[in-house]
Amino acid sequence: MASRSRPRTTTGRDRTQAHDEAARQVLRQFRQVFNAVKTHFQQVERKVGLGGAQVWALSVIQKSPGIGVGALAAAMNIHQSTASNLVRALVERELVTVSRDPDDRRVVQLKLLAKGARLLRRTPGPYAGVLPEALAALDARTLKRIQTDLAKLIDVLAVDDRSGEIPLAEL
Repeated sequence: MASRSRPRTTTGRDRTQAHDEAARQVLRQFRQVFNAVKTHFQQVERKVGLGGAQVWALSVIQKSPGIGVGALAAAMNIHQSTASNLVRALVERELVTVSRDPDDRRVVQLKLLAKGARLLRRTPGPYAGVLPEALAALDARTLKRIQTDLAKLIDVLAVDDRSGEIPLAEL
């Protein structure tokens, strides 16, 4: 006669160990993501001498000649003051020119200079970074699940909402 083994019951200690292991695995995954982002931006900076956010801004300006600072900020999903700082640095390096709209002097128009275009041609892509490209490759259901779960994590961290307007390349 075969002996029957009783099903093992899960103890509180088992649940705690499983929870701790899951937390360690998620931490490892965050490290992998952040290291991929960091490595990409380091490669860009080594190759062309510009930070990743500056390269991304150049690429947006190249795609939309005459774009304004507000529209640049919106395209990069960053605060307008951050975009202004990026533009200032690009103008100082003579990669971008800023001109005033003849009809409304308050409006500036950004244009890529030849030096900026040459620099972009030498820059390893993706210009916006590896994380936005990877996220864009995910299906809508996966993105929604990640968004929901990260919202819970952000709530636990009590993160300032404005920190989401700082490009990863600037961290």
